[in-house]
Amino acid sequence: MSSKVQRSVDIISDKIGALNPKYAVILGSGLGALTTSINDPVHIAFSELPEFPQSAVSGHKGELVAGTIEGVPLLMLSGRVHYYEHGDAGAMRPIIETFHQLGIENVILTNSAGSVREDMPPGSVMQITDHINFSGSNPLFGEETDGRFVGLSNAYDQDIMTKMRDAAKKSDVELHQGVYMWFSGPSFETPAEIKMARIFGADAVGMSTVPEVILARFFGMNAAAASIITNFAAGMTGDELSHQETKDMAPIGGANLAKILKTMFADL
Repeated sequence: MSSKVQRSVDIISDKIGALNPKYAVILGSGLGALTTSINDPVHIAFSELPEFPQSAVSGHKGELVAGTIEGVPLLMLSGRVHYYEHGDAGAMRPIIETFHQLGIENVILTNSAGSVREDMPPGSVMQITDHINFSGSNPLFGEETDGRFVGLSNAYDQDIMTKMRDAAKKSDVELHQGVYMWFSGPSFETPAEIKMARIFGADAVGMSTVPEVILARFFGMNAAAASIITNFAAGMTGDELSHQETKDMAPIGGANLAKILKTMFADL
């Protein structure tokens, strides 16, 4: 652990006091409003935390919010850094390592994604059951210990996934399930790439999440993830894709995801 990560750990510990969270939630593009679900929030800007990378992507605020949802203490990260911003798949490592040092045991990741399926339209929520790393990169490049050989047969924790599905049923929210395919970005995929993704078995495509899942497993934490479907993927409608569409549609599915998470935490 670097001295800068230790300083971030110390700063967060001092600000949150006796909260002792075991869950952390990482929010994707346009989903920052989910932080309003937190009771008695403590806001900490990334700029206050050494080695916390600040995203330059609109829709990512760049702050850590601590508090409770339905009595469960947690940390919520509003904003993430993407591989395409600097060509560094391990850009989120200081944040994930800080979570680990704070005693976080479970990381729930969210993202905005494009649907490869006709039956999963914009506004849907998809639980990620597995992923395909099509980026050609990995956040553990350069790691020198044997810990870099992380097993990913159960990358997504079955217990958390079951809790999310149960919560979705109680909340009367349809929760799709599927495989997420990680493209490097920042340009959107081509229609030909989407045809390939469908053949490969992908249900949704996006530009994040997979590096954080790998890092969470590297540090021994459980991981679960959900995608907010903001658009049909390239070539499915004839329309061109845009980041503005992602930001416009994310809050719609985000409201349903918030219902699921609040119900899940209440059940805990």
